Amino acid sequence: MPATYANLSWTGPGERPLDPAGVALILITTLSLAFRRTAPLAAGIVAAAGGVVYYAAHYPGVFVAAPALASIYTLAMLGRRMDAIWLAIGLAVPVYGLMALSAEDPAAGNWMMLLSGWLVAMVVIGEVTRNRRAYLREVEQRATAEAQRAEAMAQRAEALAERAEAVEQRAREAERTREEAALRRAGEERLWIAQELHDSLTHSISVVNVQAALAMELLERRPERIGEALAAIKESGHEAMHELRATLGVLRQSEPEGAETGLSGLPRLVSRAEGAGLRVTHSVSGDPYALPPDVDRAAYRIAQEALTNVLRHAGAAAVTVAVEYDPSRVVLRVENDGEPGTAGPGMGLIGMRERAVAVGGLLAAGPGEHGGFAVRAELPAGVAA
Repeated sequence: MPATYANLSWTGPGERPLDPAGVALILITTLSLAFRRTAPLAAGIVAAAGGVVYYAAHYPGVFVAAPALASIYTLAMLGRRMDAIWLAIGLAVPVYGLMALSAEDPAAGNWMMLLSGWLVAMVVIGEVTRNRRAYLREVEQRATAEAQRAEAMAQRAEALAERAEAVEQRAREAERTREEAALRRAGEERLWIAQELHDSLTHSISVVNVQAALAMELLERRPERIGEALAAIKESGHEAMHELRATLGVLRQSEPEGAETGLSGLPRLVSRAEGAGLRVTHSVSGDPYALPPDVDRAAYRIAQEALTNVLRHAGAAAVTVAVEYDPSRVVLRVENDGEPGTAGPGMGLIGMRERAVAVGGLLAAGPGEHGGFAVRAELPAGVAA
């Protein structure tokens, strides 16, 4: 409306002054722009109809067609190309029809001659804008997809890194576990070797000590019996060598000849104790049967250590060694009637108890009911736990 009042355009010599009706037409076409986004076709039809009526009444100026041009642009931008073209035709045909039916030809400088160019321009500009926005949306979507892909790759790489770290951590834990297991096995092997050497050598050395003391007494009182004591010392020395070879043979995974470390060697062990001056009673009850190697060896070592303790601490005592077999267990008893002794606690009782527990058994040691000292071991007859 301001451009019309300012006379910025001219439609020819037939123009008439703008009156309230012309102003109403300008207001109607202008207000249609308010619905250009929500209902562009309806707004364009109203604007185009108002413009045709305005030009048919010969009101001045061409700017009343601007709302219709804006609607045509909006339709083209929204992808409604045919609606934009038909709306442009619906505006151009009546306007140019009025010009053709006019009694006068359009004068030079009549701006209505440019209407067709503006109509085509609005359609083209709307299409270009739509394509441009579609391209920008596609680029934005592609950039978003690339960003999401990059983020997913980063998350995957982070997950792989975490997985690799977890694998490395598990490998370190496994290595540490293997090292701890190796150290534990080495400690168990050292303990086993110490127990084997303690049980075998202590017994033999105790016998040697007893026989050596006896030989020294016989040297002055009964020299003719020194030979018996020296023979017992020699036998004990040989026995100690056999025991040592047996232990080393196990370490080398070989079994030397003559190395009996089970209950089958118990009579020989009793004979040596008798040779050292003990009065030993040996009994077996039940039906003997083969024990698992670990249980058999543990029973022999417990009996050996118990006899060694009698030699070292109880003096010339009477000893009972009894073995009882039943289907589920074997019971070993070593009892003596000697003095309890004054030696402090050592590795002997600890080693006997550890051997019994290692094969799933029990061991009790302490003063006997009628004096002396008693050792009782219950060992399972099945496979060692």
